[in-house]
Amino acid sequence: MSQAQITDWLASQRQAMIDLLRDVVNIDSGSYDKEGVDAVGARFERHFAEHGIPFRREANATFGDAIHADVAKPGSNEKPVLLMGHRDTVFGKGEAERRPFTVKDGRAYGPGVADMKSGVVMNIFVATAFHKFGGNPHPIKLLITSDEEIGSPSSRPVIEREGRTARAVFNSEPGRPTGNIVTGRKGGIFMHLAITGKAAHSGANFAAGISAIGELAHKIVQIHALTDLDKGITLNVGLVSGGQSVNTTAPYAEGQIDLRYVDPADRARVMEAIETIVAKSFVPGTSATLTIKGEFVPVVQSADSKALFENYQAAAKQVGLTTLQGEFSGGCADSGFTAAVGTPTICGLGPVGGLAHTPEEYLEIDSIVPRAQALALAILRG
Repeated sequence: MSQAQITDWLASQRQAMIDLLRDVVNIDSGSYDKEGVDAVGARFERHFAEHGIPFRREANATFGDAIHADVAKPGSNEKPVLLMGHRDTVFGKGEAERRPFTVKDGRAYGPGVADMKSGVVMNIFVATAFHKFGGNPHPIKLLITSDEEIGSPSSRPVIEREGRTARAVFNSEPGRPTGNIVTGRKGGIFMHLAITGKAAHSGANFAAGISAIGELAHKIVQIHALTDLDKGITLNVGLVSGGQSVNTTAPYAEGQIDLRYVDPADRARVMEAIETIVAKSFVPGTSATLTIKGEFVPVVQSADSKALFENYQAAAKQVGLTTLQGEFSGGCADSGFTAAVGTPTICGLGPVGGLAHTPEEYLEIDSIVPRAQALALAILRG
């Protein structure tokens, strides 16, 4: 095996990568759509089967199954390199039919095209190259998860388990629009706030009512006031609902809270402040409960992760990506889980794209091959 065999083969697979990407983008796979997420997984499994790559499913009753695949190094019992990615999206059923995979002016469009079905496709073809030609200095494992967009409630223990047994983790979230990769990320907690009040006719019996919406409004102002931009702490109540009718004091209200932070030490302090606000009744007679629905931990760059980045950066230069740098992202990802268990981790290695989570999400088609080649060369460099 030579480096050229790997990189030349990946270059020859450009259209095959696009074709596989088209297939999976055209399958709806919102995080709560187990059938759709598993259908995307089945398409990836078909690729593994066609190329003789061993794979298995780790079943989950609620969310999509985790998919594992392995490219062995004969005679080796070393820790593997872990290539990681998720196949769920933020979009609901019908989105793929409304705006299927299309290519225009060098960019591909469609739900999840950048975040992150293209990164999973790239990982699969890099693993396929090593399965075909050999030469990988360490075993390679692929992990394709199912629920990252909602905080990985089922995938987190799987990711942490696989991360602990890996020598390094490459998480192929989309490359930044600048072409950079991600070497640090914020942590995030997604919470549900439920408030109970008392219904009453808002004209004839106003004094008997207890407004849950009024209580929610007070709490939102207090929660948003915890934002500290200098420390990288943000609070956002992004969804609210409640009430029974316009002429009834609201017996129920709810809000969805997004907390982001940089320093792991800030988590406990901010959560304590939120819980204090939740426990206090601004409107007498209301009660409230707070539930954590999903959580990501920050990606904090360790010395080993810095060395992993420098190795990848050197590999990227070999394929012409000479300006590539590492950057910090306010977004969360599964890479935080593997970084937190102490495994060297870098993120954002996927093909370059932008405007994730919007109808304008795009992928730079010409970035697919060089990003795949850079990852392969980084693996070869050890």
